[in-house]
Amino acid sequence: MTLSLALPYPVYLDHIRIESRRFREVLATCDPDARVPACPDWTAADLLWHLAGVQWFWARTVRTRPAPPSESALEPERPATYDGLLAAFDEHSASLVAELEAAGPDAEAWHWAPVQTVGTSYRRQAHEALVHRLDAEQTARCVTPLDPALAADGVLELLDVMYGGDAPPWGRFDASGHAVRVDLVDRDASIWVRPGTLLGTDPETGTKHDGPHLQVVDDPGTDPSAVVAGTAADLDAWLWNRRDVTGVTVSGDPAAYDAFRAAVSQPLD
Repeated sequence: MTLSLALPYPVYLDHIRIESRRFREVLATCDPDARVPACPDWTAADLLWHLAGVQWFWARTVRTRPAPPSESALEPERPATYDGLLAAFDEHSASLVAELEAAGPDAEAWHWAPVQTVGTSYRRQAHEALVHRLDAEQTARCVTPLDPALAADGVLELLDVMYGGDAPPWGRFDASGHAVRVDLVDRDASIWVRPGTLLGTDPETGTKHDGPHLQVVDDPGTDPSAVVAGTAADLDAWLWNRRDVTGVTVSGDPAAYDAFRAAVSQPLD
């Protein structure tokens, strides 16, 4: 597994600042009613409020750590005007950075992901801001490049956390016989995954799972069943369904690629 793609925590924090600033800059002059290409039910105003809400939620979660979020907590009311939305975003974004910086990455904190530390939010919120910055730029038709190092870690996070990971205690992962190698051609790095199926029922929600899943694995020392290759930025945007397959190449067993694609085709906002 290519763990060297992870970034130092202060770099994640810098990226939250940088990507959030660019997100705000782009949307400040965008038509509030412009549609977001990757989320066509959203307008630019909806996108602005979405990231404001996400950053508010995680600022509060870090502030009240290590307790899980309270279902009774009052969420902020959506402002009625676009200027109000911009002001709310400024407030919640600044609060997120301040809470993360004050807590430090090693502090215990609730997270839906397996690693229950503030550092998980450092990483997750850097990628959240990056992806929605791309959404903002696509909405305003002024796309700029993604940072290659952050995008490379974004590919790893997508495969290892967002679309995959270890099976929870109540479930089991049935791996297929396929080993797929994902090559980040501009970073001289590869991530190996095994697609398969996650089976089980979540006892807390009663939700039954019987669908595609994958796990990041060590290099098995054998030839891959299929290879998916591209730059880190192209792969990150494609896996987030923010870009088509242009710039990504696929080779090898079509069945292996189909199993991989099934696992990474779940919708993400």
